[in-house]
Order: sequence, then structure tokens, then C-alpha cells
Amino acid sequence: MAHGDNSKKALADALNGLLADYYALYLKTKNFHWHVTGPHFREYHLLFDEQATELIATTDLVAERVRKLGHDTLTSIGAIAAKQRINDHDSTTTDAPKMLKELHADNETLITALKDAKSLADEAGDNATDGMLDDWTDQAEQRAWFLAATIGKA
Repeated sequence: MAHGDNSKKALADALNGLLADYYALYLKTKNFHWHVTGPHFREYHLLFDEQATELIATTDLVAERVRKLGHDTLTSIGAIAAKQRINDHDSTTTDAPKMLKELHADNETLITALKDAKSLADEAGDNATDGMLDDWTDQAEQRAWFLAATIGKA
């Protein structure tokens, strides 16, 4: 059953990558929440906070799936930085339209990673993770849709 073990390890690795991306996107979304300005301040401030809350709530679920697969999960900011695909954004002066576009692109990146992980869950025969990935994909697609509609791109 080495194949099963390998497929579960590959899935755990993918989930750890997703966990890093969730944390990176959470922090970026909170950065934008804290630093947004302009005529739509209240709308964007609240939208970013709502999305950040959903992102941080998902982190525990992702990490617990890794543990249920019998593997270790991320332990530190350094571990997150080593695995994240979502780029950091350290500026506090980005204008609101750029914030919306960047978060939209990042959620699209996350959707691709979630779909890739779903293939690995299928290979591992992990129905529970498979179903959770569907839920997380739906949430990411909704965040991307809200951002796109706010940009006027939907």
C-alpha cells in the first residue's frame, strides 16, 4: 500500500501549500482592510474584513485535514513563507482599485491550487478532503466574483 501512502503524502503537501496561501491571502486582505482609503472606503473596508474572516476560519480546517492524513502541518511564519504561492504585499499606500485587482488575481490563484489539490484527493481516495475542497473552492469563487463585480469586471 505504498501508493496509498504516497498519494496521502502528496495530498498533505498540497494542503500545506494551501494553508500557506490562506495565511498569506489573509494577511494581504487584512493589510488592505487596514489601509484602504477613498470614496468607497466603508464598502471596501467591510468587504475586505468579511473576506479575511472567511480566509482565517478556513486555516484550521485545512491544517486539521493534514493532521487527519497523519502528517505534520505548518508551524511558523517561516514555514508559511517557504510554501506560499500568494505574493506578499507590504505597501500601505496602494490605491483601492489595485487592491481589488490583486485580491481578485490571488483568489483565482487559490482556486487553481484548490482544484489541483482536489485531483490529489481523488487519487488518495480521500472523500472527506475532496468534499471540503469543493466547499473551499466555492468560497474562493464567491470571493473572486465579489471582487470582480466590485471592479466592474464581472
